[in-house]
Amino acid sequence: MATPVPGPVARRSPGPRPRSRECDIDTSPITASAAPPGARDSVPCDLETATVAELSALLDAGTVTAVALTRAYLRRIDALDVRGPALRSVRCLNPDALADAAAADERRAAGETGPMLGIPVLLKDNIDVAGLPTTAGSLALADSRPAGDAPLVTRLRVAGAVLLGKTNLTEFANYLTEGMPSGYSSLAGQVLNPYDLSRTPSGSSSGSGAAAAAGLAAVTVGTETSGSIISPAAANSLVGVKPTVGLVSRTGIVPIAASQDTAGPMARTVADAAALLTVIAGPDPEDPATAANPLDGHDFTADLADGALDGVRLGVVDHEVPAPGSGERVLWDAAMAALTGRGATLVEVALPTRTGYDVESIVLSYEFKRDLNAYLARLPQDAPVRTLAEVIAFNDAHAARTLKFGQKMALAAQQWDVAPDSADSGRYRAARARDLEGSRGRIDPLLAEQGLSALLFVDAEGCDIGAKAGYPSITVPAGYLAAGRAPFNLTFLGPAWSEPVLIGLAHAFEQATRSRRPPSEVNPTVYGAGLPG
Repeated sequence: MATPVPGPVARRSPGPRPRSRECDIDTSPITASAAPPGARDSVPCDLETATVAELSALLDAGTVTAVALTRAYLRRIDALDVRGPALRSVRCLNPDALADAAAADERRAAGETGPMLGIPVLLKDNIDVAGLPTTAGSLALADSRPAGDAPLVTRLRVAGAVLLGKTNLTEFANYLTEGMPSGYSSLAGQVLNPYDLSRTPSGSSSGSGAAAAAGLAAVTVGTETSGSIISPAAANSLVGVKPTVGLVSRTGIVPIAASQDTAGPMARTVADAAALLTVIAGPDPEDPATAANPLDGHDFTADLADGALDGVRLGVVDHEVPAPGSGERVLWDAAMAALTGRGATLVEVALPTRTGYDVESIVLSYEFKRDLNAYLARLPQDAPVRTLAEVIAFNDAHAARTLKFGQKMALAAQQWDVAPDSADSGRYRAARARDLEGSRGRIDPLLAEQGLSALLFVDAEGCDIGAKAGYPSITVPAGYLAAGRAPFNLTFLGPAWSEPVLIGLAHAFEQATRSRRPPSEVNPTVYGAGLPG
């Protein structure tokens, strides 16, 4: 997915002091300070599995400092993302990360507390962070520096989170062309899946997914238009939350389509995702969708109830159930048993999950041109490109590097006349109305008639209909296939603003199954002994 705009993380070549060419940020000073000779801070936890609560407890007790924790994550990024399996999930580092960590330590020493204070976070490189380029993985935006932070980044800073840097992504959140591999960008290369380097990391929040799975940050932020949080979360055995459109501000995020775009958490536990969502959710006067948010100020960690499944009715979409005898069916049946074992009632329902319009629909194509032009127009005067047409022209002029897979979808979007009174705008409005009828018009009556709290899907199977509705989903690890050990997730989809219910359901399922295993356990041949953290 995407939402109005991100920034870069530099792709570095293996070596003792890597530099970031793409975003003109020299990462060698931060790498050097991360591990000065004889001063390798000890972090008494495994960063591959450490939770936000565990890290916060260590910080509160003074057992570790935010500076030491940040250094440990930077060493781990160097060991796994730059060297080792070279996951290429981190596009560039924030040169102020250690200074931000020191400031968090000062705030804690002054008596301040908070679940995200001093906690290292990585953000998808389509989200604006002041001082860093927001590239969406595109060479055309390699030097595009926003005037300030996206509102969700401001909220992270207020909470005291340490911004480690930016993650790689499928270029333009997978709305540049058809046939581009998930996790590929012309600026930063190909993200690898830490659970199987030969398997897709899925996208478009591929870097955020791989980085969270490999423990390169405590939590990460992704964005979704249709599946781009849920799908990479499932592929990387993570918890992913795709919020209701309007729960999290979309300002300052490179967009695909305002009607569907949102940012959301990617984490190793439901509790971690809830803590991050509590911080980044909130109103934004520049984003009209947030005005309808009834959850302003809500603490989503209060929804983590082990008994949340007791007495609820959940819809099992009949044609989404895996085929009998398949490896997926074994895991699905185990998940259903866990749900009923915790008191849930399963109701088989019929719901066509495709609304009749593909992801490359009239709505997305039209809105991509309209909304990307609006985002680019907000950039400072020295921005390298200011319209979709200029992005296309840049790509044509640098085709050897930018157009390995072409730019078919960008070219199609450029053909739309987005003037409000144009014939194209009339076609768009009609298509958007059909999308709402085919999504909300199907989901809402079904939930009401059957008394359902949520619908159940495998991995990202329900993303299309949920995305068009603008409704929330949460995906949770549910095991690994016997053949190949590919991750398998269960996804809960609910109506607008049902995040408190979905988080409770997902947490109860997670606690009942405790299915997640770290990549080094599932895919041990890739990971050597003695890694930092």
